Amino acid sequence: MTDPIITCSDVCIAYGRQEVLHSVNLQIPRGIFLPFTGPNGSGKTTLLRAVLGLVPIRQGQIITPFRQTPAGYVPQHRVIDPLYPVSVRQIVEMGLSTERRLFRPLTGRQKRAVVTALEELGMAEHMQKTFRELSGGMKQKVLIARALVRQPDVIIMDEPTSELDEQSEHDVLKHLMKLNQNAGKTVLMVHHDLELAGTLSDTICRVGRGKAEMVKLNGGRTDA
Repeated sequence: MTDPIITCSDVCIAYGRQEVLHSVNLQIPRGIFLPFTGPNGSGKTTLLRAVLGLVPIRQGQIITPFRQTPAGYVPQHRVIDPLYPVSVRQIVEMGLSTERRLFRPLTGRQKRAVVTALEELGMAEHMQKTFRELSGGMKQKVLIARALVRQPDVIIMDEPTSELDEQSEHDVLKHLMKLNQNAGKTVLMVHHDLELAGTLSDTICRVGRGKAEMVKLNGGRTDA
């Protein structure tokens, strides 16, 4: 098996006295496309946020490479005020914030990266529009472009296609599969549709009843 890029060892996560996940042990291989599935409220989002360091864990250990190479992250709920007059281009530029010096203009390479990220999601023609002008699906594509603009090794997405129409969903998933298969990106994605998840990967992470385990869809657990 490929060396793990993310390891969870005996991880327990709780909100106050309510335990959400306990004794989670995962070894997520580098270069996998891994959908996280399970009932609403089972802890899928919580687990991925813990992997990102956004949610504290009560016990255990999570090992990631994110201090050296941050992940690209698309949260389930947009954190940009829809009334704020910011352009599509500016939102994608926010994805470069960790490699830009404050108030310094973008380099030529960074400008090209912004345009490329928007082109790959079919949004380049809208880059001068304000975010609030866009439909819900178009806004989601812009946020995905922001997550991808730095070309991260790991891409973490929470229901990234939930507001997209069928064709847009197909286009986004096709692009993510291309990044996974051709560029070796590790993709972790919460998705509610188990049947669709099965068309994306032969392995899923099943979350429920306080547990999380990687499962081969042809039967049985993985070695992780």
